[in-house]
Amino acid sequence: MSGILTYALHYQGAFNKNSLGAVSEGAKLAAELGGEAAAVVVGGDDLTDELCASLGRYGAKKVYRVRGPEGLAQPVVDAMAKVITEQGYDYALFGGGLLGFEVGAGLSARLRAGVVMEVTEVKVQDGRLIATRPVLQDSALVDSGYVGSPGIVIGRLNAFDAVERDGGPAEVIDVDVQFEAHSQKARMVKRGEQRGADVNIEDAEIIVAGGRGLGEAEKFRMLEELAELMGGAVAATRAVVDAGWYPYAAQIGQTGKTVAPKLYLAAGISGAIQHKVGMQNSENIVAINKDPNAPIFEFCDLGVVGDLHKIVPKLIEAVRARKNGGA
Repeated sequence: MSGILTYALHYQGAFNKNSLGAVSEGAKLAAELGGEAAAVVVGGDDLTDELCASLGRYGAKKVYRVRGPEGLAQPVVDAMAKVITEQGYDYALFGGGLLGFEVGAGLSARLRAGVVMEVTEVKVQDGRLIATRPVLQDSALVDSGYVGSPGIVIGRLNAFDAVERDGGPAEVIDVDVQFEAHSQKARMVKRGEQRGADVNIEDAEIIVAGGRGLGEAEKFRMLEELAELMGGAVAATRAVVDAGWYPYAAQIGQTGKTVAPKLYLAAGISGAIQHKVGMQNSENIVAINKDPNAPIFEFCDLGVVGDLHKIVPKLIEAVRARKNGGA
């Protein structure tokens, strides 16, 4: 049986969206391989039976629960190495993010396994997984296979959609892991999520993003107002972050975060390839730009050629009126 093992990160009683995407993708691929999807979770008493079993909704048949420090890479490497070795899983799949990269790289070194990073798509071919990843600044795609087992797949952040499947509660199996001495050297001092405008942009369903076309940092206030009215978050391009107009935590793109909201409203953003790679998986992309030749009009769903300084205030008025019961 060919199986896929994922790691699910939790925080404050819930699994994060990126992990659920990995579990869901692992379940889909395992079904195509004729194998089993499972997940490893590491943490304390907050890892209840109910929370662990809930990963069954995303296709995990088994959840291996390990009691240990949460949010640190090396204990997770110890746990996953033990489960893979003893249970014979052929692949480990991660949803990306800093912790996913660190765990995946550590697991690859520990098990002398092949690894492909920044993966945007995984497919089954001749009974084995093939990982696709962008190269050359995302101007081309390459397919990579694995010559041995296990194979490590580390996805680009939010590359895999969190899709609920028809599975029932997952079987929860407690695993006793003897952590390596070096795995216990680090300790978590403080844990939190960096947020922008009270909303994590990586989990936001609506994002209002600003670029150089805003003209000045103060114009982000109107984007914040619009985002607040729509229940969304504010993001920014690298150019404006470099200019000091907005915090790095909100930067989208190759050197920032990758997002996949239901709506991505780009105001004054040209749509350079470095920015595109961070938001191209958005469900709907709306662009406002006065330059009709801006690259973003080549891949947005709705493009508005015009002055954002006139259009965004009108949008704010319209959304506010609708929230207040207007037409």
